[in-house]
Amino acid sequence: MQKAFETAVAPLPVGRRASARAALVDLKDPARTTLAECFRQFGIESVLLAGNAADRLKTEKFEACVVKLGPAAEPVMESARTSASNSRIILYGLGGSLQDAMSFSKYGINAIFREPLERSAAVKLVRATQMLVLHELRRYVRIPVITEISVGMMNENQRLAATSIEISSGGMSMRSAEDVAIGQAVEISFSLLTLPRVWVRSSIVWRNAPGRAFGVRFDPTDERRLRIKEWIDAYLEG
Repeated sequence: MQKAFETAVAPLPVGRRASARAALVDLKDPARTTLAECFRQFGIESVLLAGNAADRLKTEKFEACVVKLGPAAEPVMESARTSASNSRIILYGLGGSLQDAMSFSKYGINAIFREPLERSAAVKLVRATQMLVLHELRRYVRIPVITEISVGMMNENQRLAATSIEISSGGMSMRSAEDVAIGQAVEISFSLLTLPRVWVRSSIVWRNAPGRAFGVRFDPTDERRLRIKEWIDAYLEG
């Protein structure tokens, strides 16, 4: 199994130089081999960090980091997010529930690999986030990030809790246990890493009832949305 992992993280063939590195923190097989192969498929080199991960994340530059969710994850995330080199690192959690991920929301986890890890699902997640890891950004980029969202229904004395999926300068997608209606006016509030809590008027523009996922568009007349755009621009430039 160790031999398989060494093969998975071996240097790319000549002419296919990796342009980004992903730190795999204290991961065990078969997960580490599977993830290394998935990242390698998109030209991302995997580096196994064991024992001294927090120290290395303070001094070495990585474009992505995968850490198993649990008590040992916090010092690793703290080290990455407070590092001058890695404060904008794409942070993946491995395993755990959505509630587990929310307990680390202040560190801005970008996405989660579910356990038991399935190769097809892992490839799909890496494909969806590779542009951010490789810094090959689209004009209207959407940033995957998991944080708590408070959704207030305009003209109604009702507020519901949601969890973000992706955010852009024009809107965001999220998931909630409650159902919503397309066209409903809302005011959402949330905070993200270096972005203090912000409130912005929005409208619900799509919904997926079975998964309770929905998307909102920020009100273009609400100038508070500019704080979100500024944060996204700074995140991408970082």
